[in-house]
Amino acid sequence: MADITHLRKMSGAGMMDCKKALEEADNDFEKAMEIIRKKGQAVAAKRSDREAAEGCVLAADEGGFAAIVALKCETDFVAKNADFVALTQDILNAAMTGKPASKEALLAATLQGGRTVENHITDRIGVTGEKMELGYYESVQGAATVSYIHPGNKLASIVAFNEPVDHHVAREIAMQVAAMNPVAVTPDEVPAHVLDTEREVARDKARQAGKPENLLDRIAEGALQKYFKENTLLQQEYVKDAKLTVQQYLQQQSKTLTVTAFKRVTLNVD
Repeated sequence: MADITHLRKMSGAGMMDCKKALEEADNDFEKAMEIIRKKGQAVAAKRSDREAAEGCVLAADEGGFAAIVALKCETDFVAKNADFVALTQDILNAAMTGKPASKEALLAATLQGGRTVENHITDRIGVTGEKMELGYYESVQGAATVSYIHPGNKLASIVAFNEPVDHHVAREIAMQVAAMNPVAVTPDEVPAHVLDTEREVARDKARQAGKPENLLDRIAEGALQKYFKENTLLQQEYVKDAKLTVQQYLQQQSKTLTVTAFKRVTLNVD
């Protein structure tokens, strides 16, 4: 029983799976662990073409660094499982400790027992029989950072600031990002192809409305300004007070306070 309990703690597998693995391995702990790992690899190969649309999204911040991780699976039942959430938290902890530069680097980071994040995900696949993958890893850095996890663990946001900021104010901005899904901090950061698309859509609408060709560019630029107000964070209306933009809300706290970066991850359909 002690070996079964230890194997379960190390692998995350169920009691019966651990018991069977130990029996098959003649009570050799290392062989039993390898049996569980191979089961996970086999299940992962079989489920590789399945869609992992559910999962758990968690975020954290500490000083000048914040991160989001999303561990994906096939069903909401598994996504809410305590061991699945715990594994997501362990992966987030590894991200906060190592501050990896990419998702690939995070997958190669080690968790307890010296095994990689990727190995632990594969092990968990063997336990649940579902496809799993590290769907997202995002991070920001700045003079101050904040994180927000929306209830249900399906949506999270992180924000970086150019100077120290009151936690309540910072959290309000993270909630704004979560709720309003901006595409960039400022208009200058909106990708050129997005601007081109928005201009062309505005021109087409104006043409269909019978507007003269010589006015189309001016109409398109006006539409673009509206787009910026709706979709760039600092120009958006502050959700708690529509009389203020987010920039104006920040400047109530400090004339020089601004957002330098944000990330938003959701498993919901926006």
